[in-house]
Amino acid sequence: MAEAEQQQGATGEPGEAEGQPSEEELRRRLEEQLRKVRVEDMLLESVASILNLAARRITKEDERDLEQARLGIDAVRAVVELLEPEPRKQVQSALSELQMLYARQTQGGEAGGGGEPEAPGGGPAEGPGAPAQERPAGGRGPGLWTPPGST
Repeated sequence: MAEAEQQQGATGEPGEAEGQPSEEELRRRLEEQLRKVRVEDMLLESVASILNLAARRITKEDERDLEQARLGIDAVRAVVELLEPEPRKQVQSALSELQMLYARQTQGGEAGGGGEPEAPGGGPAEGPGAPAQERPAGGRGPGLWTPPGST
């Protein structure tokens, strides 16, 4: 019986342990966090997630889906100019590397033969800015990219 009373919190609700915030407190904290979030921050987080997912769809054989990768690349290309200058440069670099991986994969593993490979969206695979450093042959592809300040 004493055990059941200890599990009841200050509100008398069964199962609410002492020291855990109430539902009202959780809602208040969430509202406070939402007031501080900027659309630019959410956009950058979303772009990072899309880049990472598209990279998986190219590099992991058991998850390969080039149509999904193309969609991810096109989505990032559509919004990259909305990012602030510094993260935009980093995203463009990651996007360029991803476009090169995509081009290699769609051309049977080789990006050579007759000019620049085309990336999704019809442009050169380098995209804006200099291409990211290429991985050695047999490399495992890109690691997870995270936006600055999120780690």
